[in-house]
Amino acid sequence: MRQQRTKTIMPGSTRPCLGPAAASPSSSSGHAAREVKAGLHKILKRGTKKSTSGLPLSRIVEAMRYIPVLHSVSYAGVWRGQACLTVEQFLDKAVELGFPAIALVAKRPHVSPLDYDEAARRQLRQAIESRKLQLAALMGYTDFTASLGLAGVAPAEMNAVYVEALARLAADLGTTRIRIMTGYLRPDIPVDRQHAEVVTGLKLAARAAARYGVTLCVQNHHDLCIDYRSMIWLLEEVGEPNVKAAFDAWAPFLQGLRGDALVEAVKAMGPWIGWTTVADYVRLPQFRYRAEWTNYERLPIDLVRAVPCGDGEVDYEAFFRGLREAGYQGFVAYEMCEVLRGGGSIENLDRTARRFLEWLKRWE
Repeated sequence: MRQQRTKTIMPGSTRPCLGPAAASPSSSSGHAAREVKAGLHKILKRGTKKSTSGLPLSRIVEAMRYIPVLHSVSYAGVWRGQACLTVEQFLDKAVELGFPAIALVAKRPHVSPLDYDEAARRQLRQAIESRKLQLAALMGYTDFTASLGLAGVAPAEMNAVYVEALARLAADLGTTRIRIMTGYLRPDIPVDRQHAEVVTGLKLAARAAARYGVTLCVQNHHDLCIDYRSMIWLLEEVGEPNVKAAFDAWAPFLQGLRGDALVEAVKAMGPWIGWTTVADYVRLPQFRYRAEWTNYERLPIDLVRAVPCGDGEVDYEAFFRGLREAGYQGFVAYEMCEVLRGGGSIENLDRTARRFLEWLKRWE
């Protein structure tokens, strides 16, 4: 009896999206740049050697200070009205738009370790490589203080297990980088206990990821250690050679940093930076009507909305000056991760992503 052969379907390819001796940190930037360029050279060896301008692509790679990366959250249907692409559709979109590298959301609706067995991982890696893309990173979504304080729950260990699963997935897919986050502040729990849980979790996660040759890049996103000085303290306390920073401009912007103050913040973070993600925003003041005064009361927090790069308020001139002075060379990811001016149609997302590619050239 002849055994029937089965065809492996890559998760996300056909079903619709469901909706929304420790190394010195000062050496990380140059090493990252060499790793980036080495990865891109491997891609070049698999395909064409000439660009549309006729110049050898190897020369273009060597000349690039920043390698643009398209984050798949930009097409993941995570905010109101945003179009959602499957993983294969997203890969095709990155090629169509002209991005040399991608970052993949490491959860549903894109690349969850739960959905990708060994065969599916091989198929996805082949799909990425056949399109001559580089997988720059997996984008993890951690919260090392989730459920802290509840009896019997171990958030540090739980998040470390998730990161280990991502590290195994990263190795199978051919990347050495995972973006992760710290933790949200929990009320009624001492801040130092929360900080300690994050430190413990990052240490566990880092040591697990190291077994797969993976570096963790901690984004300044969640509440804990969101200020750059606190982030430096955290990274020094963790003290693992494969834990770096994913330092972005939008959080310091919302904290009031711009100009020379932002430059100095980036330079202070510089030895740790292994990744950065770009998005531009505007603040929209909010008010509440007070009938007794026939007037409006200004609310303390503005609504923030995304706009194309260059149209917003984030001081990217200062941010990129800081990156340059810090010596950072490497990946610069782009994400459309908030309600975007113009809406969430494919046409508007594509137009905004192309705008980023042109905008990034000014900082080379």
